[in-house]
Amino acid sequence: MSAAGEIAAAAARLVVEEGMEYGPAKRKAARDLGRHGGRRGELPSNEAVEDEVREYLSVFCADTQPAELRALRELAVVWMERLAEFRPHLAGAAWRGTATRLSALHVELYCDDPKSAEIALINAGVDYDADHLDRSGREPLSVLSVAARCPAWRDPVTLHLEVHDLDDLRGSLKPDAQGRTWRGDLTALRRRLAEAGA
Repeated sequence: MSAAGEIAAAAARLVVEEGMEYGPAKRKAARDLGRHGGRRGELPSNEAVEDEVREYLSVFCADTQPAELRALRELAVVWMERLAEFRPHLAGAAWRGTATRLSALHVELYCDDPKSAEIALINAGVDYDADHLDRSGREPLSVLSVAARCPAWRDPVTLHLEVHDLDDLRGSLKPDAQGRTWRGDLTALRRRLAEAGA
């Protein structure tokens, strides 16, 4: 197995067992394997890690992961309905089908005014933490994080609301190399839930 393949497999285990995001999981896996902290050129792509995550889930979590994924997607529907005015799109592992109960939910909001989503949470009495995600060559992305109660289990689910400019929506629906979408709106998410339940 190549160095990148070894890192991808080790990162996949961290993603599933510890709920890590792909970037930190790749860097930790590289360090653990003695790959000098995982220089950018040596790290596998997110798609390669995702392929390993799917393999890991099929071997070790086939009896539990589908129900956990459904619970997270149903929770995402609730929040996307609440925030419908901001054109919400589900992204990340819950959209791609690899989420477990340790995964965070990532919902992208596309707003005319970036502050409007924050104001909506305040008006609804929702507690949140505000942070920013650095983006190369672009303005930092505002991220509002909420501890959302999931009816399926006791521990809260971390919900990250990523606040994008409305103009970003146009380019956000491009597929990956396999033709799979990176995110989907409420209609698309409901369709996936219906298909999974059929």
